[in-house]
Amino acid sequence: MSVTTIGIRLCLALGFTASALSHGTEPHEQEVLARLAESEAGILFWPQADRRIGFRHISELLPSRLIKPGDSPSTLRDAPLDLGSLRYQVEGQDHALSDYLDDPGHVGLIVVRGDDVLFEHYSDGNDRKSLWISFSVAKSVTSMLIGAAIKDGFIQSVDDSVVDYLPHLRGTGYAQASIRDVLRMASGVLWNEDYTDPASDVALAGGANGTALLNYLAKLPAEYEPGTVFNYNTGETNLAGQLLRAAIGNNAATYLSHKIWRPFGMEHAAYWSLGEVGGGELGGCCINASLRDYARLGQFAMRGGVLPNGDRVLPEGWMDESIEPSDGYEGYGYLWWLYEDGSYAARGIFGQLIQVYPDDDLVIAAHGNAIAATGTRYRIHQGALVPAIRAFLAEG
Repeated sequence: MSVTTIGIRLCLALGFTASALSHGTEPHEQEVLARLAESEAGILFWPQADRRIGFRHISELLPSRLIKPGDSPSTLRDAPLDLGSLRYQVEGQDHALSDYLDDPGHVGLIVVRGDDVLFEHYSDGNDRKSLWISFSVAKSVTSMLIGAAIKDGFIQSVDDSVVDYLPHLRGTGYAQASIRDVLRMASGVLWNEDYTDPASDVALAGGANGTALLNYLAKLPAEYEPGTVFNYNTGETNLAGQLLRAAIGNNAATYLSHKIWRPFGMEHAAYWSLGEVGGGELGGCCINASLRDYARLGQFAMRGGVLPNGDRVLPEGWMDESIEPSDGYEGYGYLWWLYEDGSYAARGIFGQLIQVYPDDDLVIAAHGNAIAATGTRYRIHQGALVPAIRAFLAEG
C-alpha cells in the first residue's frame, strides 16, 4: 500500500534561533530544534531521535496557522480496560500489546468506544496535551472540509470541474478532471510519488502550494481517462486544499476551526503547516494535533459530520459517499483508505493513524515515529494490532 510523503525542506529564511524556539522546553530539546531549523535536510531524513522532538514542535519549525479550539471540549470519559491478554499475529508469530508499545516507533495510542477512552498510552515525554504532526491524515480532513463547503454552498457538487474553481489549470491535464476525480486520486494526470527518488514529483513539488503548485501541475500530462486509474498523488491533495480555499474565500485552518474544531469540541489548539510564510495550508499534509483530538476527528467522521447539538456540518450521506470504493481502486474513497472489515482510515507516514469502525462505535488513533516513512516493522505491527483490538473488544 502506497502512503504519501512530502518533500518539505526547512528554510533558513525563516530565521528561527534556539532562543525563539519552545520556551519552557528542556535545553537539549532547544538544541535539537535549533539544529533542525538550520538544517537543509528534508523532514524524511531527520534522525529518528530528533524526530521525537521535532515532530512534537513542528509548528515552530515550519510556517503554520493556528486552529482554535472552543471553550467546551467534548467529553471523553476515562474507562480503562485491561488489554493485557490481547494477542495479535505478525507473519505467524504471536505478539502481545507490549511488543507494539515497546517499539521505538510508538509515540501514542488511544482506543475510544463511544465516548469512553478504553486505552491510552504515550511514550518518550508525550502526553495528552502533546501535539504531533499528522502528515497524510490531513488529506481526510481536507476531504471533509470540501464536504462542508458543499453543504455551505461554496461548491455546487463533486462533479464540478476542477478548473471552475482554479482557472489557472484550463488547457492543462486537469481540464477534464472533476473534484470527485481529485478526491479519489484518479485525475488521470501523471505523478511520481516515489519518496526514495530525489527527482520524483513528490520530491520536487510534494510541499508546493499556491502558484508554484499550480505551475508545476500544469506541466504534467494527462495519461488516463479521469476517474479510471488510481495514482497516489500528494500534489493533487494540496491541489484539493487550494480548490477549497478558492471556493470558500478563506484559509483552511480558520474554516476547520469554525466548522469542526470548535463546535465539535476539540480540546487543544492545533496548527496546520503552510506552503510558505503567510501562504495556504498544505491540503495533503501536516495538521499538528493532540492524540485525543485525532480520535475526536474520527468520531466526527463516524457520526456523519453531525455536531453534538445536532447541527449538520457535512451534507447528508457525505461520509457514506466518501467511503464508497472508487472505480480506480476499491481500497480508496474520498481521501480515505477503505478496508474489507468495514472500517476506514486516515493514514500518514511514520505511523500516524485514525481508524474508524462505524459498526462498533470505535475509533483507534495513533501518533507514530517509525524508523522510516513507510514499509517498517512498526507499521506492519500496527496493521495487525488495530483489527486485533477491535476483535478483542467484540469478544469481550
